Amino acid sequence: MIRIIGIDPGLRITGWGVVEAEGNRLRHVADGIVMTDSESDVPSRLRVLHEALTALIAAYDPQEAAVEETYVNANATATLKLGYARGIALLAPALAGLTVAEYGAKTVKLSVVGTGGADKVQVGLMVRRLLPGAILKRADAADALAVAICHAHHRNTRAAWSRASLTAAAR
Repeated sequence: MIRIIGIDPGLRITGWGVVEAEGNRLRHVADGIVMTDSESDVPSRLRVLHEALTALIAAYDPQEAAVEETYVNANATATLKLGYARGIALLAPALAGLTVAEYGAKTVKLSVVGTGGADKVQVGLMVRRLLPGAILKRADAADALAVAICHAHHRNTRAAWSRASLTAAAR
């Protein structure tokens, strides 16, 4: 069994979700959001985000992390600020010694919903179906759980391909 934390980074709201995966079985552990004060300066907001993610990692003790990749926005300033938050979302688990994987939004949606063009409502519905008991007060938490689910599926696929390659090489 492996415990995975999924992170959907944002400077104002960062979603997080923790799942346990054993083979193809998934179990919801926890989910939520980290909010920063939009009136604060960027360094203060990044510190809040880092401290919160560090505390979540310590509390839930995941072995791996998955972070959603940033999309490029028409607003360069907003994209840059999102990039700062994403940097913290990658750094906090890396500093804790976790393996960190990154997935694009289309890959996450395809893994969870079956189509890369799914909207937030569809993602939330599938996350609830795949993880009974998930509360999901906000779409950001659902997105973070979707990233964790995507990672669980992809790590199983990679493991199966590795085993198949080793078996073929042994022949």
